[in-house]
Amino acid sequence: MTAAELNREIRRKKSYLCVGLDTDPVKVPIHLNRQVHPVFAFNKAIIDATQDLAVAYKPNLAFYEAMGTSGLEQLEMTVDYIRSVDPSLFIIADAKRGDIGNTAEQYARAFFLHYDFDAITLSPYMGQDSIEPFLQFPGKWAILLALTSNSGANDFQMQRLTSGEPLYEKILQESSTWGTPDNLMYVVGATRPEFLRRIRRIVPDHFLLIPGIGAQGGSLEMVLENGRSTHGGLLINSSRGIIYAGKGEDFAEKARAAAHDMVSNMGL
Repeated sequence: MTAAELNREIRRKKSYLCVGLDTDPVKVPIHLNRQVHPVFAFNKAIIDATQDLAVAYKPNLAFYEAMGTSGLEQLEMTVDYIRSVDPSLFIIADAKRGDIGNTAEQYARAFFLHYDFDAITLSPYMGQDSIEPFLQFPGKWAILLALTSNSGANDFQMQRLTSGEPLYEKILQESSTWGTPDNLMYVVGATRPEFLRRIRRIVPDHFLLIPGIGAQGGSLEMVLENGRSTHGGLLINSSRGIIYAGKGEDFAEKARAAAHDMVSNMGL
């Protein structure tokens, strides 16, 4: 999927919404525990309830890997189900991988060829050769951590270099030459909206994946004001605020209501 195609889906659905499938087995409603695959049953219900509102889904790999082979099986089932519902939905592996080139090649094959994700989140701190293997797959995307929403971002990302700019700006400036706006995206936390305008000047045409709206307290209004490109260029993620909006048998209906409320405030 190209940036133009992704922006076209955003305009068609009038939505920047990415639903994060951070599905914790402990938080799956009790009535689903009778299912053979309760996490998949939960994800399926969330997808059915929100697929007309969302343009993307983002399973967080940690929640699936923690369950071992059963979790990975249910992850694969989830990706396959999203593809069957609507092939135009953009699917992100929130994996935050980052390793040397030959290992990165295997990660790229696993996520792009085996699981059929459209994109994967990556740490850029090992440099260009750790990212390049992910840029060799037509229609697939590398999503680099640029400025994250956690407090620990101050430990390194915000530190100023001898040249004067903070480290996250150096990462944006350097890495933007590795790929194109059709295969390279950046993670920028919604809890740091004051930096979005500056980031937009550095990467005016690249998509930004924005986590932190909802449970983490990020402002949708500030993200929209400072983060949009001339074409749109945003995927705004909400995970817990949508998927755990309800805890009972009506959890999917509550998730839909939360997603609808968020999309209605996007002004598209």
